Amino acid sequence: MSKKIITAVAIVMVSLVNAQAYKGKGDIKAQVGMNIQNHGTGINISTDFGIGENMSYGFVASYLLSVDEAAGIKPTFGDRADFKARFNANLGSVFKLDKAMDIYPGLDLGTRNFGGHLGFRYFFTDGFGIYTEAGVPLARYDSNTEGFKQYNNQFVFQIGASFNL
Repeated sequence: MSKKIITAVAIVMVSLVNAQAYKGKGDIKAQVGMNIQNHGTGINISTDFGIGENMSYGFVASYLLSVDEAAGIKPTFGDRADFKARFNANLGSVFKLDKAMDIYPGLDLGTRNFGGHLGFRYFFTDGFGIYTEAGVPLARYDSNTEGFKQYNNQFVFQIGASFNL
């Protein structure tokens, strides 16, 4: 088959899917992705629980697998790991996006800072989608963020898979 036919079939199949990115109260999402930031990359696992038509809360755990050493010293587990509780405003319906899409700004409280994030989800099927998210610290607990204290305490970009549970 030619690439044009395969592309057309894929577009038609995706348009027929009745996936929903955020269903409101009772909705549960799980996400697994890649965490990208200065001086390191790693994994990110998050979950969100719908508590209203446009609100959810959740938890995030991230761990940097590949990191830069500082003066020949390797970072410890505590330097690489971060845990957060978060609150999202799920605005896909407010912006009248397709039901398979959701945009969610939010706030998070973690082991290193109080921050904000902006994310986007797109579901191909009722159970599987992709997400991307960017986060930034709004207030750091320690103003001296040199060396390993920069890990998980700076602008971070994530991309990965999202699942309806």
